[in-house]
Amino acid sequence: MNNTTIKASEQIRRSNYISRDLSWLRFNYRVLDLVRNPATPLFERLKFLAITASNADEFFMIRVGSLYNYIDYGKERIDYSGLRELPFRKKLLDFAHKFVSDQYQTYEELRPEFEKQGFNICKVGELTESEQSKAEAFFMHTVYPLLTPMVYDSYHGFPLMMNQLLIFGVVTRTTEETKQQSRITFVQIPNNLSRFYEIQRKNKIIFVPIEEVIRHNMGKLFRNVEIDSVNLFRITRNGDFTLEESDDMDQDFVQEVKQKLKTRKKGRVVRLETEQAPSGYMMKILKERWSIDNANVFSVDQLLDFKGLWQIIKHPQFSNKIKKSPAPVPSPSLPRGASENLFEFLKDHDVLLHHPYNSMEPIVSLLEKAAEDPYVLGIKQTIYRLADNSRVTAALLKAAENGKHVSALFEVKARFDEERNIKEGEKLEKAGCFVIYGISKYKTHTKMMMIIRKEGEKVTRYIHIGSGNYNEQTSRQYTDISLLTTDEVYAHDVSEFFNVITGHSYPENYEYLITAPKDMRQQLIELIRRETHNAAQGLPAGIVIKINSLEDKEVMDEFYNASQAGVQIRLIVRGICCLRPGREGLSENIQVSSIVGEYLEHARLFYFHNNGNPTVLGGSADIMVRSFERRIEALFHIVNDELKRQAINILRYNLMDNQNAYIMREDGSYIKRQPAEGEAPFNIHREFYKVDLEMREEVNLF
Repeated sequence: MNNTTIKASEQIRRSNYISRDLSWLRFNYRVLDLVRNPATPLFERLKFLAITASNADEFFMIRVGSLYNYIDYGKERIDYSGLRELPFRKKLLDFAHKFVSDQYQTYEELRPEFEKQGFNICKVGELTESEQSKAEAFFMHTVYPLLTPMVYDSYHGFPLMMNQLLIFGVVTRTTEETKQQSRITFVQIPNNLSRFYEIQRKNKIIFVPIEEVIRHNMGKLFRNVEIDSVNLFRITRNGDFTLEESDDMDQDFVQEVKQKLKTRKKGRVVRLETEQAPSGYMMKILKERWSIDNANVFSVDQLLDFKGLWQIIKHPQFSNKIKKSPAPVPSPSLPRGASENLFEFLKDHDVLLHHPYNSMEPIVSLLEKAAEDPYVLGIKQTIYRLADNSRVTAALLKAAENGKHVSALFEVKARFDEERNIKEGEKLEKAGCFVIYGISKYKTHTKMMMIIRKEGEKVTRYIHIGSGNYNEQTSRQYTDISLLTTDEVYAHDVSEFFNVITGHSYPENYEYLITAPKDMRQQLIELIRRETHNAAQGLPAGIVIKINSLEDKEVMDEFYNASQAGVQIRLIVRGICCLRPGREGLSENIQVSSIVGEYLEHARLFYFHNNGNPTVLGGSADIMVRSFERRIEALFHIVNDELKRQAINILRYNLMDNQNAYIMREDGSYIKRQPAEGEAPFNIHREFYKVDLEMREEVNLF
């Protein structure tokens, strides 16, 4: 370890904050830990391995891409760790290399299990003669017509290569005027080809990577030419992310980068993945062309891009090998059968649903019934992500066809879902719905729905507010919370909020909502300060918060102040956590855990003890700069006593988990929590299916 590396490590240790990007890589390590667990079925382990690859792709596109905006344009950036942009780049990419090495070592440990599970991944040379003939026929009839070799030499310009496609760099040798010269030709594998060519062999399936089929037949693309080397690689470019979402950019720099991005066809290359020992001739060209060095190059000796494993995981022949989740159970606040006539039930009862343990069906079904109900006058809804063949879109279309007023706010900046949201919005527009595509510089991330129904002489507003998307597919894998109510205070607040995001209304305050970008950060800080004040007065004080990410410095500093005043703080942060827990004199009373397991933890809940009269909030916002300043967000007070107990119990169970929980240490690393001596295993992804429908007892967190 050289002096520069030692100094960087010391700087990171001294900082009171954890680097956001290094924290993210540690999160992906926790996902990789699920792959390493031998007690987990193989197909589940492959699923989590594919997720680590997807996570890494997004990380390089967005976070490493953001770092390169500073490097490329000569702007200063100081990470939370205190490091400037170039020393931090080295630290970050070194950590990323270690992760990739561990990721591929884990894959190697899984491979011996493939045969036992009825499949294998093979190269063409490992096939029988008849199987090789089938593979060759597949190449000639299906693959060959789609391939377009693109030569790069003194007569041909450098071709545009697409983000995250598998690409061959084929170095060939020709003789011109008795002088040998090397050329390189690039062959991009179209993304509409399956990742594997499948061969049924008795009672198992052989998966042949598409690149191996092409490699075996490469000579057919280069007839009468000497092939010097065939090199597979893959590039990741700076993603076309919404610059306003980048927490560490000031607005002047955002505008400057936007202007410069207009001159680019594609984002700059931030990562180059290659097979082992690629051609030096090719690598010299690629590094110079893309202004990268060895830190950006990741050489692996196995399958490139583990996302392709989804073809195996989802193969119909292995459907019985995928672990099935238990059937949803009724919520304590929505007894079995009550959802049959939810309009009537909600007139007298508020409902809190905890997905996926409680089904999302009551929400979707309520929307579908509203579309057909003759007494429903209108529907308003925010939409961030939708399922394929969405029932939500279908219901809104039906409502418009039935003459109801429908207004929908589609967020067109929902990362990676932009195109789908625009298409779905256009469908609704054609049907006569009032559609808004985002709100200027803000991303609409809040999840809200209002159904307006005439009931006799009055109009009742049925409200849904939640932490999750209106996506009936992901609701089976994500943990989220949903509030359903007809309470007039919620209804008034939500009506006002819709007026804000669709018009020019600026209400002074809400009673049950806390919104961003209005004053969410400040209101949360005031709630933290109330606990700090109580602790200073010798009163009981405590905070428990469950979120996805914690990154906002102003709130973290308030947590540090509260800790020093004696407030007990328990934070359950799934992913990025920039707060440093357990540091002497700073955060000794703060504990941070992360739950990573079978479901993606997505619910946000906030608990402030308030001297025994707790304030409890739920909603869609994390404690991040972008949540407070660059997104339209909402948290909602849970005021109903029964629902409040239900929400507090969710937090209690999260604190009890000893099967999926990782404890964050002062240095930013994590260790898996183990049951204490005599403590029974407690897995929230199973225990929440057992929550007593008659749960009425008081739940105490402090």
